[in-house]
Amino acid sequence: MANSTFSQVETSIFEIMSALARDSGAINLGQGFPEGLEPRELIEAAVAALRGGPHQYPPMMGLPALRQAVADNSRRFFGLDADWEREVMVTSGATEALADCFLALLEPGDEVIVFEPVYDSYAPIIRRGGAVPVAVKLAPPDWRLPFEQVRAAITPRTRALVVNTPMNPIGKVFDETELRFLADLMLEHDLVAICDEVYEHLVFDDARHASLFGFADVRDRVARIGSAGKTFSVTGWKVGYVMADAKLLGPIARAHQFVTFTTPPALQAAVAAGLVLPDSYFAGLKQALRDRRDVLTKGLNQLGFVVRPAQATYFAVADFTAFDRAGDDLAFCRRMVAQAGVAAIPLSAFYARRDLRGHIRFCFAKQRDTLERALDHLTRWV
Repeated sequence: MANSTFSQVETSIFEIMSALARDSGAINLGQGFPEGLEPRELIEAAVAALRGGPHQYPPMMGLPALRQAVADNSRRFFGLDADWEREVMVTSGATEALADCFLALLEPGDEVIVFEPVYDSYAPIIRRGGAVPVAVKLAPPDWRLPFEQVRAAITPRTRALVVNTPMNPIGKVFDETELRFLADLMLEHDLVAICDEVYEHLVFDDARHASLFGFADVRDRVARIGSAGKTFSVTGWKVGYVMADAKLLGPIARAHQFVTFTTPPALQAAVAAGLVLPDSYFAGLKQALRDRRDVLTKGLNQLGFVVRPAQATYFAVADFTAFDRAGDDLAFCRRMVAQAGVAAIPLSAFYARRDLRGHIRFCFAKQRDTLERALDHLTRWV
């Protein structure tokens, strides 16, 4: 007999829409993989590391050079101080880091607050660890944190918050007021926070990324997760990292020890080189993505979609109800693939009850030519 958690998990909406795009030859603006943004210095560093070796197990906690680079990068850009020897660990991607945190910090029966729309890997791993995800909904168009609903969701069994900022799939950046509210709840109810911050370097305009790890009074309650895949547009490399106070990182590291144990050393060495690239690289990445965001956002708005410029991430959320009052986002996405040759993701897939209507997510981390061809297809369709 199969495990009850995973036997009931449906095929990921990303795989469904990508398969439809492949089968029909559609332009895939659904799945969040970037095009043409990988820094050449990173690739060359990986090649050199592959040629030079070593090729055996690196340290379980990660290469010292990478752990130090993670700490230094966090200090340089976000003012966060961490002891790289005691408070930083490398993982095989951010999803593994999330799993390590859930397995290490939760007991069976614990409740975990998650904010919808929510990344689809959270709930299955929380459930498989015996804990219970408790969803609190954010709603368009402002996606503000609903303070009273969050407070009402906390019970004596609540153990943790999962805080995803910048937030996939809506490009929201939690502001200082929202984070302070969550920090106060953590102190009041003795909670920990697992902070998914993989888009930390992809923040635009006047928005600013802040982390609960930077709040002195809750720092020892926070596990902060980053991703080289997002920072360097190499999503296939699967190199992530966790920063946490030593007393939290200890059990997280023991979970990591029995989940993947370690991560390819050549990729770790390359990411270490990437994290110390000059500020101009990180500014250039933001500018490139902001330009692509603006191309897609302007084009969709001209067609009759309603799209606000994303504060962060790769993603633009579009209200399509001008074209379909029923608001069935999955049906709309299927029609759009079949008839327009463009794939997007229905936003209701990020809600447990699938009860948000009228919104879809486009990925703008594509070549400008790809975005313009997609807009041309949509122009002919609508």
